[in-house]
Formats: sequence, C-alpha cells, structure tokens
Amino acid sequence: MKKLSRLIASLILAIGFVTATCHLPDILAQSFLKESLFYGKLENKNVNCQLCPRSCVISAGKRGYCRVRENRGGTLYALSFAKPVSLVRYDPIEKKPLFHFLPSTTAFSIATVGCNLNCKFCQNWTISQAKPEDADVMPLEPAELIKKVKESGSYTIAYTYTEPTIFYEYMLETAKYARAQGIRNVMHSNGYINEEPLRQLCKYLDAANIDLKGFSDDYYAKLCEGALSPVLRSLKILKNEGVHLEITNLVLPGYNDDLKTITRMCLWVKENLGADTPLHFSRFTPMYKLIALNPTPVETLEKARQIALDCGLKYVYIGNVPGHAGENTYCPRCKKIVIARSGFTVSEINLVSGKCKFCGEKIEGIWE
Repeated sequence: MKKLSRLIASLILAIGFVTATCHLPDILAQSFLKESLFYGKLENKNVNCQLCPRSCVISAGKRGYCRVRENRGGTLYALSFAKPVSLVRYDPIEKKPLFHFLPSTTAFSIATVGCNLNCKFCQNWTISQAKPEDADVMPLEPAELIKKVKESGSYTIAYTYTEPTIFYEYMLETAKYARAQGIRNVMHSNGYINEEPLRQLCKYLDAANIDLKGFSDDYYAKLCEGALSPVLRSLKILKNEGVHLEITNLVLPGYNDDLKTITRMCLWVKENLGADTPLHFSRFTPMYKLIALNPTPVETLEKARQIALDCGLKYVYIGNVPGHAGENTYCPRCKKIVIARSGFTVSEINLVSGKCKFCGEKIEGIWE
C-alpha cells in the first residue's frame, strides 16, 4: 500500500504543477492518515482535541471546528496530513511579511485546507474554510517535500496561506526534516494554539509572523469567532522561546481602527515583546464576507504607524500600499534607510553584519 501511494504521489509530482489539480483517490487518502498528537480520549469513544484553545469535544464519526480533525472510533486523525493544496516554490520572504528575516530571499510556501478561526475578511477563505475532501491536493509526505524545497534552491520553507496550526503534525514533521537539512522554518499564523504544541514547534521554528487581528475580545468574537488572550499568550511564548517574531495588524475601517485601542496595543507590544519587535499595519481590501467595506484609508495607516513610533516601537511598517515610504526599514538612531522596499521587491540593503552601514546601530533581525 505504501509503495503504491508513493508511486501515485510521484506521478502526480512529475507533472510539475505548483498548485495541485487532482482529487485525492480514496486509497491514497487512507494511506496518508495521521493520528493527531494532542488529544484526550473520553467515554463512549468521544475525544477532546487539545491542539488549540477551542478544545473541541468530538464524538465518533464527527470533526472539530477546523474540519480537518476527525474522530474515527475513538481515535483522532489529522486528515490534512501530507495533503497540501498550495505549493509556491519561489515566494518572496517579504510577502509573509517578514522584513527582518533574510531580506530579498525566497521561501517555499505550503498550505493545506482548514482553519481554527473564521475571519470575515479572510483573503484565502476558499481553502481556509474548505474540507479536505472538497479540495484539489498534491500528496506529498514530509521527506519528499523537503527534497522539493532543496531542488528549488530556497533556504526557507514557509507554512502559510491558511492556518498552520491545523496541519500541525505535517508542519512539525516537515520542520524536523528541514532543520536536519539546514533549511529554515517560518510560519504565518493566527497564533490560536495551545502552549504545549507551540513550545514543541518552537524547537524547530526560526521565525513567525503572527496576525494580531485586533486588541479586544469583542473584535475577535464578532470578526473571527475567537478570543484575544490565547493569541497574546502565543506571542509571549514565541518571544520567550527565542523565535524571531513579527506582528501584522490588518486595519479594518470602523472595526479596529480606533486610535486609543491602537495605542494600547502598541504599548502592550513594547512592554511584553520589546521595542524592537517589527509591527506591520496592513491595509484591508474588500474580501470574503466584507466585500461592501471600503479599503482602509492610507491616512489611517499612517496615523497608526506614527502612534506606534511615538509609543517607542522601533520598526513599524505600512503594508499593502506598494511604494509607500512606510515599507522601508529605517535605522532607529540615524533615521537613514537600511532596507528599501517597494511591494515585495528589495532595492537597497545598507547593513553590515546586522548593523546600520551609516552609524553602526544594531538592527534587530536574522540577516545571514
């Protein structure tokens, strides 16, 4: 069975698609089943998923909120294991966005279906809110995936586009192979994950960009069907574990653009994560369930950036506004541009051994 599965997977890979275009055969779907790592067994073959703060109690034959963890006879399986729906071989690292991590390099990006939130503004909702059986996939086990990454010439693999937490077992196993091969692991995540699985992942994680979607439980409940406190805990854990951390805040007009709330968020970041934590204020464009909402005024983003700088944060960016001066990295001492960007393109790097070329100030990040 395993040899047959690998043969079929190899044939599919040989076609060379970047994003898969075939439904997974039943025989192959069975061979890629993976038992979940974090769950507890209850009475009557019920299980309690312990991967994320939802703590779903799942009866036999049913799935959790994320739609990719299924209870089969009292055993919880991760249905998305080794079933990516998106593979992008040459993804700019700036797209994650990671601005202080190996600038002007590419990452091999990967995603499966599913998410443990339901954000009304999700730009990838067609896959984040899908079920594994409804998606076109490219079967790819972790060892084979890392071979593809090496062939691409990328030094980094990114777990992104949907929520990496829900394909945790796939990400963790792949990350172990990657670390052994000298390949960096990064993720873009909503941070909605429990402490134990996150700390285990941190052993193999080099960098993370976390979506801090708002700064109130009310916002998380109404816009994302989640809560704020678990995300704040995840941010602290990532910092404590030494993972390079950046934060993205998507600013929605009329929802999370209150300047007082933004001030509180920026002060929290400084006090709990440090003044050198990069913060990206990203422009909203109409999407998913909020197609009637206007794009974020650039002026609002500029005000948010200035607030963050006034609060003492050193590296604050404006995203989704290509060509804006807020895309550049400025030295916090001499104020000169140390990295110039336009969109995902880097045009200038003025760093020497991680320090400003002009005044010698250390610039926080991973540069080599």
